[in-house]
Amino acid sequence: MTKLEKIYEGKAKILYTTKKPHLLIQYFKDDATAFDATKRGTILEKGIYNNKISAKLFELLKNAGVPIHFVRLLNDREMLVKKVEIIPVEVTVRNITAGGMSKMLGLAEGIKLEKPVLEYHYKNDSLHDPLINDDHIQALKLATEKEMKKIARLSLKINEVLKDFFAKVNVTLVDFKLEFGRFKGKIILADEISPDTCRFWDSSTGEKLDKDRFRRDLGNIEEAYKEMYKRIFSI
Repeated sequence: MTKLEKIYEGKAKILYTTKKPHLLIQYFKDDATAFDATKRGTILEKGIYNNKISAKLFELLKNAGVPIHFVRLLNDREMLVKKVEIIPVEVTVRNITAGGMSKMLGLAEGIKLEKPVLEYHYKNDSLHDPLINDDHIQALKLATEKEMKKIARLSLKINEVLKDFFAKVNVTLVDFKLEFGRFKGKIILADEISPDTCRFWDSSTGEKLDKDRFRRDLGNIEEAYKEMYKRIFSI
């Protein structure tokens, strides 16, 4: 599959058109950002790990009945994906308090929640992706009520599938971010699932195995991504 025009470049990925109008090539970069891109850096081979990890997890979810934009892996840094109309609502699924939830509510990190918490953020860099609710989504016409119910159901299903999978490799899925899009009238999962978009803690030691190592200057950043890659591909 040949790359044609670059139509989008974000913090971690680039999208290119192909000869087929409904398919795009998604390229994964080594660039890393945090705190609304006020912190920037490079994590060597991050793009390779994230591409392959995302492909594996997308296939896992597809087999569980989750509709996905992933079509196939092309090479170390590229995958073929369906061209979706991204819904400008980021979904965060939280199983344990950490990150933004801890900061916003004054909670210590590491509190296990009785049930998963779903958060919605308006995808708008200039507004710093503010937290919104279903009424905001309806008022701004970001998605229909029916679409959001579908997104909520899919998000919770994805959470259960991923939690079970990561438990097998001694990893606790703390929280993660999802993006969805419209494709031929249907809601499907898009973007990526990787140490960039998830919080992974070693279930025995609590060691962070994700992008928080970059955010918090914890060191051994590349090693954490490599470790997650090894564990995910061990089964």
